[in-house]
Amino acid sequence: MKHLLTIAGSDSSGGAGIQADLKAFSACGTYGMSVITALTAQNTQGVAAIHDVPSDFVLAQLEAVFEDIRVDGVKVGMLSRPGILETVAAFLETHHVPVLVVDPVMVSKSGHALLQPEAVALLVRRLLPLAGLVTPNIPEAEALTGLTIRTLADMEAAGRRLVGMGARAVLVKGGHRAEGATDVLVTAEGVTTFPGERLDAKHTHGTGCSLSSACAALWARTGDLEASIRQAKAYVATGIRHGLAVGRGIGPIHHFYDLYEKAGINE
Repeated sequence: MKHLLTIAGSDSSGGAGIQADLKAFSACGTYGMSVITALTAQNTQGVAAIHDVPSDFVLAQLEAVFEDIRVDGVKVGMLSRPGILETVAAFLETHHVPVLVVDPVMVSKSGHALLQPEAVALLVRRLLPLAGLVTPNIPEAEALTGLTIRTLADMEAAGRRLVGMGARAVLVKGGHRAEGATDVLVTAEGVTTFPGERLDAKHTHGTGCSLSSACAALWARTGDLEASIRQAKAYVATGIRHGLAVGRGIGPIHHFYDLYEKAGINE
């Protein structure tokens, strides 16, 4: 079994962040571990507060995992402060992993800032060159590149710019476009599009976290990036179709729908 590590923030409502990552890792047939970078007080209606974990304790978590357990893949999510980002980047520079997926989490679904502005340039300079795959949504890709993205051609242009910044592969996610949910993968070798249907669904909390984590887990298992993205998109689409109506706001996707279906406990 492959061992996957998420380095990200905690979502107290269980729908996004490390909770979503660990669920996606498990659903995709891997063993999940976590390094918590921030604690968020949030629910289905929004983020109430954020408490950043001290950088030295982030480092202690990383060291504890790597000194004992083989790490086959890493997904990096919310890093929040420059000090945390610097700590994670420096550690990953000296502890190479076969698969490294970076999800540049900047803003929560409810609009709460999850990455301090001064950390954006550091993310580009220190973390993107380490990434095997970067998975920005359209607002994140615009913030990282300075481009305005409206079309698939714009998404490709943003991906090319991020590859030029050092990322080996960039998946620009198209979920914010009204025309559909097509994603665009850009590498030095070329461009691949992954068509996606826009689903009429309310409960989509944790979609981005889950997609990047599923990509990391499946890529670590198969070694095939494009096939992993295609399978991860299908997995997340199923979760969206059967999203969970917990709370009074935007509920989480169903990470284990297929498992529950086989067990006869879906209603």
